[in-house]
Amino acid sequence: METHDPLEQTELTFLLGMAFQLVLSEFVDRLDAVGYADLRPMHGLVFQVLRGSGATSSELAEELGVTKQAAGQIIDDLEKRGYVERRPHPAGGRRKLVVLTDKALQHLAVAGRILHELEAQLTQQLNQIGRQVPRAELAAVIRTLAGDSIPPLRPVW
Repeated sequence: METHDPLEQTELTFLLGMAFQLVLSEFVDRLDAVGYADLRPMHGLVFQVLRGSGATSSELAEELGVTKQAAGQIIDDLEKRGYVERRPHPAGGRRKLVVLTDKALQHLAVAGRILHELEAQLTQQLNQIGRQVPRAELAAVIRTLAGDSIPPLRPVW
């Protein structure tokens, strides 16, 4: 008896979206369980932009594809929670450099560990049914559409 999986006829954009939502939801649930329920996926994107030497609020806004006001609100919120701090910009002037605090760096380490564990678990489960995480295929789709200009992951969902 042949079974029909409705996902086989689902458009690629929906499949990618559903897979992203499911993986992200599991990741967030695991982060919440270890004490990071105060952070949302958007905060992770902010942390990735600020990782390293930091950024100005204007640079953050541009990278995330949000208004300067929205970036300022996000920074204000994360500063109140102790995840970022504003410092004088090395170039001087009125600009401020927003940098991650040790609390944010600790979160990134925990989040990275959890994400790798989740991916390893997913890989193991897929291997058990003769499948694999389609990393190379997804990378090829991105390269085909974006070429050498890899776009930033922006909160457009």
